This record gives sequence, structure tokens and C-alpha cells, in this order.
Amino acid sequence: MKKNSDFDAVKDSFERAKEQFRKQEAKKGGGDGKKAGGIVLAVLLALFVLVTGLGAFYNVSEQENAVVTMFGKVIRTDTAGLHFKIPYLQRVHMVDMTTHGIGIGYEVTDGGQNIANEEDGVMITSDFNFVDIDFYLEYKVSDPVAYIYNSARPEEIMRNLALASIRNTVSDYPVDDVMTTGKAQIQAEVKERLMAEMETHSVGLSIVNIQVQDAEPPTAEIVSAFKAVETAKQGKETAINNANKYRNEQIPAAEAEADRITQEAEAERASRIAEAEGQVERFGEMYRQYARYPLITKQRLFYETMEDVLPELKLIITDGNTQTMLPLESFAGGAAAED
Repeated sequence: MKKNSDFDAVKDSFERAKEQFRKQEAKKGGGDGKKAGGIVLAVLLALFVLVTGLGAFYNVSEQENAVVTMFGKVIRTDTAGLHFKIPYLQRVHMVDMTTHGIGIGYEVTDGGQNIANEEDGVMITSDFNFVDIDFYLEYKVSDPVAYIYNSARPEEIMRNLALASIRNTVSDYPVDDVMTTGKAQIQAEVKERLMAEMETHSVGLSIVNIQVQDAEPPTAEIVSAFKAVETAKQGKETAINNANKYRNEQIPAAEAEADRITQEAEAERASRIAEAEGQVERFGEMYRQYARYPLITKQRLFYETMEDVLPELKLIITDGNTQTMLPLESFAGGAAAED
């Protein structure tokens, strides 16, 4: 995009003409030689004046700006039109001001075919996945003087800054967003970051636009792994849905079982309480009887307890002086038969 003036070309032409004059002088001698030398000198002088006059003017097209320097110092910047400069002292540097574009993540061959550049295009996302993403960057010269003098390779600096901005932005997004719905947001953030970096470095270039061209898994192996991850995610969702379904089925049944157990426990509790209250009432009555007739009550409790503990026990009542024991069962049986 940078062009030099025709000063070097004029100087070379003059040196060649001067050398040719010397050769002619060497071949010719005497008066004829001097006469011919004068003619050649006049021609050279006329040629020098003509070239000098033509070199004093230069034309700047609509798509260019001209930076005029003298002894290495910038004198002015000219836009479109015909302009004058001091021959041999001032030099003109033409700068293309039109919009240009470069690919990041791919390269364009002379035949117009895009070739992937995985070294620049493959990046890591926030969820530690790899993605091959391509950008198309449009730029133009905004400051011709800074473009010429602030850096020897401004386009290379711009490209490195763009690549750094892209990597920093992509690393903030998960791979699903990078490949689907997050492209517009990503390219907007990349443009904002890159414009700020370009202002900081001041290389005379400005960003016109940057756009995501494509985003996909980088290699066949990673594509296969990416599909496996997607399958695993779908399996995860299926398992979660099945678990939720099972939970929704089991919770009502568990709640019903809990209610049943609670009701049974409440019924058992009420039964135990009623039984305990009845026992308390019975013992209270027994105590009242014992208080009135302690001996009789004590004997009755003893007999009742023995009946419960030893239901098959034969009971014989004696005063201690009886010599002969008669079985009471026969009498009880005979009395029952007479009745």
C-alpha cells in the first residue's frame, strides 16, 4: 500500500545519460568531438530540465493520500488532485485509502480457494472444548503518517491484535454458543476489543468490520468426540427425565404409605392409651377395695394370680388337722350332675 516518488528513477536516468556522454567523449576527439559533446550536453540539460519539471508535479487519485516529506520530516498530506513538490528535495509516499480484507483462521489462494489455517483458527472455549472458527476482517488506513512511520508492518500488528481479541472473546463462551446462537455477540465483542487495541497501538489502521464466517469442530476425531459429547448430553437429559418421572410416581405412593402408617400409629396410640387408662381405673378400684378389706382383697388377688399362672393347679383347702384328703373334683362333678 506504500509507494515512493520518481526521484530515484530521474536520478538513474541522469546517471545513464551522463555515462553515455562520457563514452562518446572518449570515442571522439578534436573539434568535432567538442561540437558533438556540446550537442549531447545540451540534450542532457534539456532532458534534465524536462524530467525535473515533470517530477515537480504529481497526481493523487480518489483512492489515495500522499504524504510529502523533506529530509525525512513530514511536510503535509495531500488528498485527490494535482500537486507540486520541490524536485529532488521532497519525496511523495502514496498510501492506498480503500477498504481491504483479510481472513483469520483461513487463507485465500490465488485461485480464490479458501484453505483452513488450524494454527490460527482452532481455539478453546470456556467449557474446555475446541472449536475451529473463521473470521473475515475489513480495515482501512485512517492515518497515513502513522501508517508509514509508526510501524514497519502495521498489517501484521493488526492481524496479531485481532487474533488475540478473538481468542480472549471465544474463551468466555461455551462451545454450543460459539457454534450456534452466540456468533453475533462474539463478533460484536471482538470488534469492540480490537478497536480499543488499535487505538492503543496507533499503527494508522482502523477496523471497518469483523464477521464470523464459520464455526465447527476442528478435526474428524474432534467431530466424533463432539458428537459423543452431544449423545452423552442427550443421555443425561433422558436419565434426568426418567428420574423425575420415577420420583413423581414414587412420591405420591410414599406419601400415601406414610399417611397409612401414621394413621395406624395414631390408632395404636389411642388403643394403648385407652387400655392404660382402663388398667389405671381397675387398679384404682382394687386399691379402694384393699383399703376397705385388706385381708380378703389380698387373698383374692393371690388366688386370681395363681389361677392365671398355674391354670391346671389342683387346689386343696385344709385347716391343717385333716387326716384324710378327699378329692374335690368328684364332689364338684357330682353336684354338677345332680343339677
